[in-house]
Amino acid sequence: MAGRLEGKIAHITGGGSGLGDAMAHLFASEGARVAVSDIKDDVAQRVADSVVSSGGDAIALSGDVSNREDCERLVVETVEKLGGLNVLVNSAGVTPRYAPKEWDFEKTWDFVVSINLKGTMLMSKFAVDQMRKQGSGSIVNLASIIGLVGYAQGISDGFNPYPHTKGGVVQMTRDMGVALAKEGIRVNSLCPGFTYTPLVQTLVDDADMHERLKSLHPMGRLGNPHEIANAALFLASDEASFITGVNLPVDGGYTAQ
Repeated sequence: MAGRLEGKIAHITGGGSGLGDAMAHLFASEGARVAVSDIKDDVAQRVADSVVSSGGDAIALSGDVSNREDCERLVVETVEKLGGLNVLVNSAGVTPRYAPKEWDFEKTWDFVVSINLKGTMLMSKFAVDQMRKQGSGSIVNLASIIGLVGYAQGISDGFNPYPHTKGGVVQMTRDMGVALAKEGIRVNSLCPGFTYTPLVQTLVDDADMHERLKSLHPMGRLGNPHEIANAALFLASDEASFITGVNLPVDGGYTAQ
């Protein structure tokens, strides 16, 4: 039986850890040839090697999604090495916790915006240039429940750039989805609830915060990377052929409250 992405070529940014890692393995298991990119070439290579050792087809690429030249090169290298580009997953992302502690609020805000929002735009721009040549494509953005609703009280001071950027990804998804629909290019996003990835590790390391986060989800738990990857697989595949401009919560009921 053919995989759900058989014959497709997928590029996953931020593929060296967390959700990107899970998606790379799942997409390859469903027949895709996968380009795993990350700003850290060693972690991208580790994931690509793991995919290959599991019987999949993957290559590792390195680049900074906040850099225009890197984004253009990542798309070009994917096409040159794998033969095209059918699926882009914009999984690269950071929170303010990734910024050096000595940075002030403005520098931290610019840093998060440059990766989460600008990086999603840049990678999409160069991917769309290629997808237009092919006549079709699917882009899956990683937004967040915090792009749909505000943080629960006590978690943010209102100046946290993470929800600001994820809200931008939500609107970018709608706008691109509408604009590109007649060209056969679908654009959707996932809005995960809090999920066990390195992005939230410092939060779950705090026992009280971990319990609070679980209590905020009606299912009483956080998500697991494979649950988000399964939703990404659906949106990337031809099974979602009549879906575009959608921001899909995968959140254990968080945003339904």
